Amino acid sequence: MLLEFLNSKIHRATVTDSNLNYIGSITIDADILNAANIHEWQKVDILDINNGERFQTYVIKGISGSKMFCVNGAAARKVQKGDKIIICSYRYVTEDELEDYKPTIVQIDENNNMV
Repeated sequence: MLLEFLNSKIHRATVTDSNLNYIGSITIDADILNAANIHEWQKVDILDINNGERFQTYVIKGISGSKMFCVNGAAARKVQKGDKIIICSYRYVTEDELEDYKPTIVQIDENNNMV
């Protein structure tokens, strides 16, 4: 049987921009994506700590070192620049994999640096 578990989490990133006139998605610094084991075009949940909004979108890879977290398209109405967000990805795990299973957690500081 397959069970759905947290694959990875980027915790307490600061929204650097929002672009209502873009097609959709969230753009995230490529270095942070790699550390979090999240791939471009992957579906993610976005949890806004400031206002409680929760929504799904997909990831676009941003420029390495940019520290960018830009929410695009219709989702831009759900966040504001400066909001703290959590980004979660998920995966399916077999029962045999559960014993040693641990998600990847990337903590982010006030300046969008990985800590």
